[in-house]
Amino acid sequence: MRLNIPLSLTLGRVAAIPVVLALFYVELPHARQWACVLFVLAAITDWLDGYLARRWDQTSKFGAFLDPVADKLLVAVSLVMLLRDREQQGQGDVMAVLVAIIIGREIAISALREWLAELGQRMTVAVSSIGKIKTGFQMTAIGMLIWQQPFFGLPIYELGFVCLFVAAALTMWSMAIYLRAAWPFLKESMPQ
Repeated sequence: MRLNIPLSLTLGRVAAIPVVLALFYVELPHARQWACVLFVLAAITDWLDGYLARRWDQTSKFGAFLDPVADKLLVAVSLVMLLRDREQQGQGDVMAVLVAIIIGREIAISALREWLAELGQRMTVAVSSIGKIKTGFQMTAIGMLIWQQPFFGLPIYELGFVCLFVAAALTMWSMAIYLRAAWPFLKESMPQ
């Protein structure tokens, strides 16, 4: 395996996860804001590594495996971190439902894609435009929730929570699209 820039960006995204966690919990001035900046940079590499790999023809099987794993780890760890923080404030009920929807969908769709790949039908559940919009709202929401502090008078945390609601709704919508596309194969495989 040859290390190239797209693969390095993906590995950097994985390496950023414990640093985001540490900055989120450390008791230093502006540590959460630094955690947000690092999260945003890692989220940008989600798009950039794939773009560069395709443009420079540097795709690899390992990169294709690691990229979605890195994305899901970054999102899941960040959401659990934010949920724990909200629960410590006694306000975790709604956030728990949103986090369960988002993480549950990621697990279900990953399993569905893996199963369809075994059937030679992986492209049946290719990434849709709704999935991309969902990811945009999800990353924006997480970044705003990590930042937490008002920014130029804007209630960043509250806006982030609204974005998380939108992301959860889009999560359900995109999951319905994927399940609808996969339904003929699911139906065919069900015991009679």
